[in-house]
Amino acid sequence: MEKKVLVPVAQGTEEMEAIIIIDVLRRAGAKVVVASVDKLYIKASRGIEFKADRLIKDCMDDSFDLIVLPGGIPGAQNLRDSKELETLLKRQAAQQKFYGAICASPAVVLHHHGLVTPGKVTCHPGFVDLIDKGNIVEQNVVIDNNCITSRGAGTACDFALTLVELLYSREKKKQVAQGLALVID
Repeated sequence: MEKKVLVPVAQGTEEMEAIIIIDVLRRAGAKVVVASVDKLYIKASRGIEFKADRLIKDCMDDSFDLIVLPGGIPGAQNLRDSKELETLLKRQAAQQKFYGAICASPAVVLHHHGLVTPGKVTCHPGFVDLIDKGNIVEQNVVIDNNCITSRGAGTACDFALTLVELLYSREKKKQVAQGLALVID
């Protein structure tokens, strides 16, 4: 069964995180919608430019199995400031559907909107001070109910494969990992 995933992006999004998440989920068979909170053409945090599929405002009536945010600064701040994205994320959480974030976004976006506390969470070490201390777990990927978080660019592949397992199965995760020439437990 095809899963529908929203990957919101913004000016200053961390390109490695965004592209790895998009690529791995598409390899698993997910219909990934890349939606920008500002302009269709994105200039990412390291200067790489790419085009989103559509604007976030055009996703408001859609339903997603997962909404997952890349990090990067100022990308995470731009995601945080989108009222449309805030509405989508809060609706996703209320419907007990999967949502997640990596790098700065667990702290800058999810925590800011009250979507990780209380609960266990991880994020880039440079942003842990923004989250209540008792909630931080120093692991590459943390799953707390329907919220999945990860630390940063170096954990993006592990994070994306975890999302594949949650959406599909452990077997699908292994298949995608093998296609990437990765060995997993």
